[in-house]
Amino acid sequence: MNISEANVNQAVELLKLLISTPSLSREEGDATDKLQLFIERGAPVQCEVHRHLNNLWCVAPGYDASRPTLLLDAHIDTVQPVSGWSKHPFTPIVEGDRLYGLGSNDDGASLVTLLQVFYKICQSQQSYNTIFVASAEEEVSGKNGIEALVSHLPLVTCAIIGEPTSMQPAVAEKGLMVLDCVANGVSGHAARNEGVNAIYSAMRDIEWFRNHKCTESSELLGDVKMTVTQINAGTQHNVVPDKCSFVVDVRSNECYSNTGLLELIRKNTSCDIEPRSTRLNSSSISLEHPLVKRTLEFGLKPYGSPTLSNQALINIPTLKIGPGDTARSHTANEYVLISEIREGMKLFCKMLDGLVL
Repeated sequence: MNISEANVNQAVELLKLLISTPSLSREEGDATDKLQLFIERGAPVQCEVHRHLNNLWCVAPGYDASRPTLLLDAHIDTVQPVSGWSKHPFTPIVEGDRLYGLGSNDDGASLVTLLQVFYKICQSQQSYNTIFVASAEEEVSGKNGIEALVSHLPLVTCAIIGEPTSMQPAVAEKGLMVLDCVANGVSGHAARNEGVNAIYSAMRDIEWFRNHKCTESSELLGDVKMTVTQINAGTQHNVVPDKCSFVVDVRSNECYSNTGLLELIRKNTSCDIEPRSTRLNSSSISLEHPLVKRTLEFGLKPYGSPTLSNQALINIPTLKIGPGDTARSHTANEYVLISEIREGMKLFCKMLDGLVL
């Protein structure tokens, strides 16, 4: 499966189109519409485009239910643009090898790269079926994203999750649990020795989150990480606050389930704790899986990722890999290198041509 400059140029033009079409999480409709039209008008093979909510998918011609099926997934949504952009986030700008724009690196580069790779697979003989997916709501782990789509797809054997990993294979990733915590006290006048200060109560728990080290560490993912990221308390300067709320970001390794960590946390803290979700557990793929072994053949180095992706929401073996650099994600003046897209296409084609699942 050879990649031409025409393939690269088509991918870049699609990425420019997607950058210029705001696709914030849960607001991806316009971008999905344009992607659907782009595929229907320009696909080099006959492939029907399907849609569920703001998710889009295509099945390669010649689908055979007796064969294993590979899913190629990348998300179409973006985060909100952060402050600090000196360029316009929704205006694609090419400067040399760099293509600037919101979502260029995360996750537009993977999306346009995997679409071109999907076309190449459609035009070749493989021992597996292939499905291309552009999924919604990934940045918010929304229930109307890949989680809602899976039941509409044919049975999938394994998946590649396109994310900016510098084309290195992420074989494990940390889970996520966000905790809304409330420490309660008793209000009183700050000038007198009365009341119970909820901030002081919260400080004891916050100190525990700061210093506690879970005993089980992971070779790939390291330690569980718990970080207090938001805090709010008080109504005015002379009132002892009776409530202090704070948010904790918990990143789990494969040694702990989120429900197990929640039980541990509640035993060691006194505040009221409500998890926003416990469903985003750590995930991993065996180093013996054909997808991983294929990457090893090309000298790639498996690693554990600290960030979350659709891997957490698909209950099948998944490998996270794609062009771009994770350090550029969610930053001002986000960009991807056009050469990264080109090299990503070439490497994916080498990996997937002749793959036996």
